[in-house]
Amino acid sequence: MYTVNKKLIILGGGESGIGAAILAKQQGYAVFLSDGGKIKDHYKADLRNHQIDFEEGVHTEEKILCADEVMKSPGIPEKNDMVKAIRLKGIPVISEIELAYRHKGTSKIVAITGSNGKSTTTSLIYHICKTAGLSCALVGNIGYSFARQVAEDPKEWYIAEISSFQLDDIDAFKADVSVLLNITEDHLDRYDYKFENYINSKFKIINNQTNNDYFIYNDDDEIIKQKLLSLNLHTNPLPFSMKHEVKKGGNIKGDQMMLRIQEERVSMSIYDFALKGKHNQCNTMAAGIAAATIGIRKEKIREAVKNFHSLEHRMEFVAMVRGVEFINDSKATNVNSTWYALESMSKPTILILGGTDKGNDYSLIEDLIKEKVKAIICMGLDNKKIIDAFKTIVPVIEETNSAKNAVNAAFSVATKDDVVLLSPACASFDLFKNYEDRGIQFKNAVKEL
Repeated sequence: MYTVNKKLIILGGGESGIGAAILAKQQGYAVFLSDGGKIKDHYKADLRNHQIDFEEGVHTEEKILCADEVMKSPGIPEKNDMVKAIRLKGIPVISEIELAYRHKGTSKIVAITGSNGKSTTTSLIYHICKTAGLSCALVGNIGYSFARQVAEDPKEWYIAEISSFQLDDIDAFKADVSVLLNITEDHLDRYDYKFENYINSKFKIINNQTNNDYFIYNDDDEIIKQKLLSLNLHTNPLPFSMKHEVKKGGNIKGDQMMLRIQEERVSMSIYDFALKGKHNQCNTMAAGIAAATIGIRKEKIREAVKNFHSLEHRMEFVAMVRGVEFINDSKATNVNSTWYALESMSKPTILILGGTDKGNDYSLIEDLIKEKVKAIICMGLDNKKIIDAFKTIVPVIEETNSAKNAVNAAFSVATKDDVVLLSPACASFDLFKNYEDRGIQFKNAVKEL
């Protein structure tokens, strides 16, 4: 049982911070929210409506360091001075998903993590659950606060996209069904540039699971397989594979997806999947296993997998302009995401790359660039690393510093039957508010051609 009436300080006034503040206030905590930057007007209105005290543009130490507990928004790194002071004082730090877990009651959680494909897989699982008529909500890293959902519109099932940053500060949080799609080098700047720290963070998805729970994972991912050798699992493993058959879980053989969960058997042609590309076959398998695990009938799984629409900013078709196809993959904020995008290209490609580099190793996409890319358009403030990586293998590399200029430069070198692919492999914060803003500006620029 958790003691309320304790003083909970919320660090960060974005979606997760506001949601946590609303839930905490509802549950009887004494709440104060502090954001070192500016809080958006609609979030300030939420705080005032719920009579929650807050500050912006400053972190006042005497107000924060008297906390019984601190809820830290996932975007705030450990190297932040205020976080260091909180740690030094020994004040417990939790994440928003931990707070939501405490107060969710008897509801259940499907939690999805991985370096790539999280949003697509989470959205597909949610779509299957909705198709089957379940009481469910789509929450977490995908854009809607888990805590706010629990406070304002509780459901029987929460389908939660979970980032490593959200997992870093869990304690009791437990998923009934956890999904680990893949692990590739990403966000190493947040993990002391040690890949092992990032791997350990991702594996927290199975923390606290028991033999009543399920762990769905990619059995083709060498990093995951290696880590599993050192773990004593307390949950039920359900692997999926594109390369070999599995006794329980899922695999693809020829053009058939086969799922085997308890008594349920599901088979389906990969040509019927709404989502195309090999990486999406993995995502669809993981989603199908999760759905079967929670008892959704195979007819509903098949129906939902056939009619699912892909996400905005993830391999999103924008327009065909004079025979040139434009695709918005702005959500590709790391090299592996761009690898998946290039892997699915079947036409000559003009690739728009660049932004805030997170320690990228561009050699991972070198072979695909050689094979498929006829020009690279850099879209960032510092493009030296990209130019150095590809100047000997791509005949045309141009530098731009806005979405409009990038689209115009790409269109000028494109010919009929080419694809212009925005798949930046970088974060967006040098020129844009976030990857959504980058994708929207790209789409607007395409529409102006």
